[in-house]
Amino acid sequence: MLKNYMEIVVDHVLPSMLKVFPNVCQCPQCLDDIRAIALNHLKPHYVVSEKGELYSRVNEMNIQFETDVMKALIDAITIVSKNPRHK
Repeated sequence: MLKNYMEIVVDHVLPSMLKVFPNVCQCPQCLDDIRAIALNHLKPHYVVSEKGELYSRVNEMNIQFETDVMKALIDAITIVSKNPRHK
């Protein structure tokens, strides 16, 4: 199992961030764009085991880590809401 743990975190935090921005388009294309933009601005954190994932979950409690994820998502939501690519 090789997984970028940041994808898990972004997918976990995104729904609560979208509640703060109810007017942003939530079609699959726009949600994928938000995820991609946010992940491109966050340092990847790869794990290869459940132990590595557990370590990452402990690190997730770090306030700076949470702040970085939220900022990347807010920036991505802002970009996509100004330039939605949906049809």
